[in-house]
Amino acid sequence: MKGRDLGELAVRNLREAILRNSLTTLGVAVGVASLVAMLSLGVGLQALASSRLTKSGLFDAVFVTSRRGFGGPGEGPPKPNPIAHEKFKPLDENARQQFAALPNVVDVYPQIRFLTDVRYQGNSYSTNVLGVPESSRSASAFDSITGKYFSSPTAEEAILQADFAKELSPQPATLVGQEITLRYAERRAVSSDEISKEQDIDKQLDEIMSGGISIVSREKKLRIAGIIESDPSAGIGGFGGGRVFLPIRVAEQLHPAQANDVQDFVRGGGSGKPTYAALTIRVKNPKNVLQVEDAIKKLGFNAFSLLDAARSLRLVFTVFDLFLGLFGSLALTVASLGIINTLVMAILERRREIGVLKALGATDGDVRSLFFAEAGAMGLVGGILGVALGWLIGQALTWGTTIYLRQQDLPAVKISYVPWWLAASAIAFAVAVSLVAGLYPAGRAARLNPVEALRYE
Repeated sequence: MKGRDLGELAVRNLREAILRNSLTTLGVAVGVASLVAMLSLGVGLQALASSRLTKSGLFDAVFVTSRRGFGGPGEGPPKPNPIAHEKFKPLDENARQQFAALPNVVDVYPQIRFLTDVRYQGNSYSTNVLGVPESSRSASAFDSITGKYFSSPTAEEAILQADFAKELSPQPATLVGQEITLRYAERRAVSSDEISKEQDIDKQLDEIMSGGISIVSREKKLRIAGIIESDPSAGIGGFGGGRVFLPIRVAEQLHPAQANDVQDFVRGGGSGKPTYAALTIRVKNPKNVLQVEDAIKKLGFNAFSLLDAARSLRLVFTVFDLFLGLFGSLALTVASLGIINTLVMAILERRREIGVLKALGATDGDVRSLFFAEAGAMGLVGGILGVALGWLIGQALTWGTTIYLRQQDLPAVKISYVPWWLAASAIAFAVAVSLVAGLYPAGRAARLNPVEALRYE
């Protein structure tokens, strides 16, 4: 029997019992819809978590410290250098240039954090300042900013954390566009000739000389560009607690005194050459993190990332998707029983037809293929309808969640997502289940004796 004839015959048979076959197909559609809706929820939540964490810089960054420094947040006291004969390598500008030249590295920036007095309308407020890179523009912390992000990487502007802004004014939004003054300690290298020639006693008292560096009091006026609720420095490359944020280039130009300046002086007497407490390295793609991390360790520095945490997160979502898929498959299994029932009833009703087909030369394989075609058709149509219904259920869940979040003054999120591979897999799975369900009825129909089938009334 030709494939075209087989298809036409299968469609004709399905039309003859259209109500029963439609209900069976609808059962398949409901099963596929439940499967797609549950898996789309898992995929959507995973995409949401990945998007939020990626925005915070958790996946595409490597945190670097000197081997003679601390090992990073949560790593405890520094570990001794396993390479005893290796000369200590400072985390300075030369090291920064080495990191920037590594493959797949997008940006290398230091952690610049310093204490300051913020002066506004005659009042002084002690707080800390943090330099943030241009790449932080896409961070989730700036999604709901009041005002605007920095107008340029070198703009003399500041963004305030909301709690600190409330200390300056009971109406923080009115601070946008206003001017504040930072009073901070500048680190400056001083040569021995400059020290010996210095005759101004008052200036000597104002500057603290320590092995080639001086700490000088400076002031800087900045315009308030915006106010944010959360702290963008709480992710990788920062320890949180920032209250005033500057563009990283502006923060570097201020040459603020850092805690590691005193640390370097105590350890080595101070060389006047600035070093960094830590550097954050951004890579092109999270899959390049391990490669960059290994290269940095070979250069003689400590490096770590949160890739292990990301792996654990993916493991959790994989198990979550597995259980959602299992529960969704139960409904499809029930629908497969309906297919078996429908096709078995069709055998009883069409025994005479099957006998005629065999009498005209149809083989057992032709009869089996006919019932397989009918089962596959119900699975295909049910799968397509199920994917559409599952997508609508996901959209309804997203819509309901958005309404609830807006009532709680929270941003809307998309919790359901149906990628093309999920839709294609669901349809293929529905067809496969339908064909499996048609095994018994097709085999039973193929085994019918044509003589007995023609005698059947």
